[in-house]
Amino acid sequence: MFRNSCPCWPVLFYCNVRGCSFRIAVLVFWYFGVYFRVFFDHSPHTPSIGLGSICPNTQPVHHVGVACAHQPGEPSAVYVGKMDAAVTQDDGKMQKSTNKPNFVPENNEDPASESGHDETQHDFVLDFVQKELGGDLKSLKNVAELLEKVRAEKEMLEDDRIQQCLMTNSVWEAIDSVAAMATLDAGLQASSCLHLQGFLRATLRFWHKIIKDRLASDFEELLTLLHWPSISPPMQPLAPPANAQEISSQLDLLVSQLMALQTSDDLISEKALTTLPGVPQASPLSLPVQVMVLPLTKRFRYHFTGNRTTNSLGKPEWYLTQILMWMGNNSAFMDDKIQPILDRTGSNVNARVELCRGLLSLAQEKLTHDLPRLLYDDTLFCHLVDEVLQFEKELRSTHSYPAALPGLLHIPLEDATLQKWLTVERKMALEKVDSMLSGEGAWSCQYRDISDVDELKAPDCAETFMTLLLVITDRYRALPCSRAQLKFLDLQRELVDDFRIRLTQVMKEESRSPLSPRYSAILNAANYISTVLADWADNVFFLQLQQAVVSLGEVEAEGGRPVLGPMEAGRLASLEGSLFESLLALLDRLRGDMIGRLLDTVMKDVREKAQLYRQDRWLSLPSQCDQATMSLSSSACPMMLCVRDHLLTLQQRLCGPLFQMAWQGLADRLNSFLYQDVVLYNHFNEGGAAQLQFDMTRNLFPLFGHYCKRPENFFKHVKEACIVLSLSIGSALLLRDLLREALEGRQALNELGVYRLAPGDVLILLNLRASWPGQ
Repeated sequence: MFRNSCPCWPVLFYCNVRGCSFRIAVLVFWYFGVYFRVFFDHSPHTPSIGLGSICPNTQPVHHVGVACAHQPGEPSAVYVGKMDAAVTQDDGKMQKSTNKPNFVPENNEDPASESGHDETQHDFVLDFVQKELGGDLKSLKNVAELLEKVRAEKEMLEDDRIQQCLMTNSVWEAIDSVAAMATLDAGLQASSCLHLQGFLRATLRFWHKIIKDRLASDFEELLTLLHWPSISPPMQPLAPPANAQEISSQLDLLVSQLMALQTSDDLISEKALTTLPGVPQASPLSLPVQVMVLPLTKRFRYHFTGNRTTNSLGKPEWYLTQILMWMGNNSAFMDDKIQPILDRTGSNVNARVELCRGLLSLAQEKLTHDLPRLLYDDTLFCHLVDEVLQFEKELRSTHSYPAALPGLLHIPLEDATLQKWLTVERKMALEKVDSMLSGEGAWSCQYRDISDVDELKAPDCAETFMTLLLVITDRYRALPCSRAQLKFLDLQRELVDDFRIRLTQVMKEESRSPLSPRYSAILNAANYISTVLADWADNVFFLQLQQAVVSLGEVEAEGGRPVLGPMEAGRLASLEGSLFESLLALLDRLRGDMIGRLLDTVMKDVREKAQLYRQDRWLSLPSQCDQATMSLSSSACPMMLCVRDHLLTLQQRLCGPLFQMAWQGLADRLNSFLYQDVVLYNHFNEGGAAQLQFDMTRNLFPLFGHYCKRPENFFKHVKEACIVLSLSIGSALLLRDLLREALEGRQALNELGVYRLAPGDVLILLNLRASWPGQ
């Protein structure tokens, strides 16, 4: 067949060792000239052109190959005669060979001009072949392989072969031919022969469409017999048809044949595929599912486009719910009927996922069309976003749609839409904050009567605010883009800082009465927000966002726009810092300032009640042996009652962590006050020292014993002062001498249980004793 169809066979006899480089070139490019002429003569719409026209990047005068010498319409015999002359000339034989036909040049062509033209071709072809194939005998093998490949490709492009296969119902052979043609098309993608690429792509598209339409028509008829698609949930299983076995075999055959066309379909779809804005380009839908989605596509566009009442901008849930219903109603058919066939074909395709992809494209198209029309209506826009988020959640959970595939949330992430979303979120959040802070029950706690539930004693406004932030987090948690998530995180931090400023403003209004319930509620609110943010900092989702911040910061730093300092980036990367670190510092400062104001007010009241106790007659009190029983000093009762009442009030109003900070701060302030204003302000005889020790150890310290096991550790100055003042005379004299001589004074103090007071402070206390020998 090849000998009869290829006019280059006579030239093969001229290929000997001598001058083989030029002969090889003549052989190869003569064949290519004839091949490309035959190749393009098969197309009814394409004129016969040479290789120089196919490859537009070649030189216009010296076309690549001797095809340039083959004029349009010139007989092959004349063409062979020209090649024969060129070969004979290369052998050094200027006369024509007697074994080959000697043709006269046509069109009155000058023989001398023809000879010069052949000489030019000789030089160009010789250089080209030596560069591409080589000039030794090994090149013969390369030429043979090249000729065989070209022959196979030529036969593959014979339109008559595919047409004959279709006429004889040999669909598999036609599919194999189209698949081979698709392989050749893919191999020519890097070629500069643009006309050849275009012709081959047009031929491939032509035959692919014929075979695809034929198979799709048969497949649609078969699906109708199988009651596809299921529009509503089946109430009862349908009875199988009488020819169920035949239908099953036909279904298997058609799905397998359509999947065999997938390679050529994907190749054609590379340029024809149009992607929606914001939706990443995915692989084309498998051919069987493309056909199966067609009736559902018609129904969807009938109901949700045009002037239908079901096409309402205010009711996006109608078409989103319809898509989900179709996915659920037809998933069993995909799993039972289609998936086993796909598995037998060896394709890595999930039938249910493919159905979801096909139906999801309808929702993507609809959402892309509707979104720009809703950018100026906040209410409808918010409703649409809510429905899209709910749809995405059900799609991923109920229908197990892979997270790697795009859903609907890519579409609202376009710059204009995302900015609108952020603006609406900020507007709605601020309106909600204004509303809840102005409410009557903003600073009351709804769980105040349930101690087990209300550990943080957060007021309603703080709890509602953090719930608002949590809802925002749930809304943007599913977004597929980390940059968009970080924009919502910035919005949350902005809202937290705004709420902190509002708390500060309300606190300043209440600072005149820090003991009021509202002041304590503000303090609880600041503590509650700080606690929740600290918990969020250890959450996996926010840790992932933290890593995304570091990664994006590094990328933008490479572009010359660093968003993070080296210290901040290092702390975030090592997890020493958190995304809420700056906010936590501001909230801790607010909390510390409010607790300080509160304790200052408490201590002011305590000092007023302690004036009588401070001015008591400590020098003239009777000794302990003169009293039957020791009792609390009468002047200390107001002070003790004041401390007790404030502790109870703070315990009721403040949450556990804040109350712990408050009573420990109060103990520290009481310790300093009693040591500075009571102990160092007075002189004590033996009875006064004993009375002071009794008041402290048996009355004051037990008030704080309800909140810790060893309350005296929070009054170290007062406790150690009582120890020094209560020493016997001999021990006091010995201790004074040791301290004055600086001989083992610290060791002696430690033996007495004095660790906090310095030796100089102990000497001052010893001088406050009134009972010394000789005095």
